[in-house]
Amino acid sequence: MALTFPVLQRVNFILIIVISAYYYYVSLSRFLQLHWRKIVYLIGISGGSGSGKTTFANKLIDMVSEDISILHMDSYYLHEQPEIHYTAKGNPNYDHPAAFDWELLRTHLTELKKGNSIEVPVYDFVSSSRLEKTKTLKPTDVIVFEGIFSIFDKELRELLDIRCFLHVDADIRIARRINRDVNERGRSLQSVIAQYYETVRPMYNKFLAPQKDYADFIIGEETDIAASILSAKVNELYQVGKYCLTETKLNRAGLDLDNHQVNINHE
Repeated sequence: MALTFPVLQRVNFILIIVISAYYYYVSLSRFLQLHWRKIVYLIGISGGSGSGKTTFANKLIDMVSEDISILHMDSYYLHEQPEIHYTAKGNPNYDHPAAFDWELLRTHLTELKKGNSIEVPVYDFVSSSRLEKTKTLKPTDVIVFEGIFSIFDKELRELLDIRCFLHVDADIRIARRINRDVNERGRSLQSVIAQYYETVRPMYNKFLAPQKDYADFIIGEETDIAASILSAKVNELYQVGKYCLTETKLNRAGLDLDNHQVNINHE
């Protein structure tokens, strides 16, 4: 039996509602994909070799209540060192900024900030080479980026929400470096000391120490207090929500960082 005109009107009306709802859903989904993203809070931790960057990062991981992970800058050493990065004695200079893969670092931190996973290189310190395999790092709520030049590059600094510099006396740093390189990386005591005087110390004075000017926090040897203060602030600020508009960043002013530098246990 043929449908009457009123019935057809009702059917058409329902179809219009269904189609309109579908297109509204599709449009809203596309808008959210383009303009909303997961917040990824990046904390940069810099300092000389043996200053305790990894130890401090692990303390933060224990104290921050949000989902947190760590990205080591050491994973981004270049596979082959160009000639310009060798010392006058013909030894590779691993303490020079150009020893790192900055292009890949910028790409990876940008992707993490967008809420995307990355494939982190695996660097072998025994053979001083990058392996073919990689490790997947997912965009957790908070990511700690630690390394000697983590706040050196302007593009990377702009991606970081908090920038820290660990200021530790040279004698403590060299003692820690000797312990690490001899016991964990299989190096001889003589080679560690020779490298310290040939590249580590002069590169620290030339490139690393000036990074203090870019730090929001300058942290001394006792890192427990600093980790407690910083983790409390991160936990507090992150409660603003898990998602935000792409134009929005967590408010650095909430830490009073835009125009001030905070010294914690450092004179």
